[in-house]
Amino acid sequence: MESDLIKLKNIGPASVRQLREVGIEDAAALRRLGAIAAYRRLKHAFPREVSLVMLYALEGALRNCHWNRLPPGIKDKLRAAVAPRS
Repeated sequence: MESDLIKLKNIGPASVRQLREVGIEDAAALRRLGAIAAYRRLKHAFPREVSLVMLYALEGALRNCHWNRLPPGIKDKLRAAVAPRS
């Protein structure tokens, strides 16, 4: 069954595969979870493959904009939200 994730901005076939592997089957599940929680799942499952760009891409997908055009300050807030705590 094809996922509607592929219809979201910034989300390609490789991202859909990874999202589905971590239990995010469709756009509704991604919306419920949010970009930060989805990114954390992905980073845990694919630590070498997933970068902050994925976090920005997920947020952009939820906002229906290209990740490079997120509103000012959003990338900083996202980065701070996932920064390791010491």
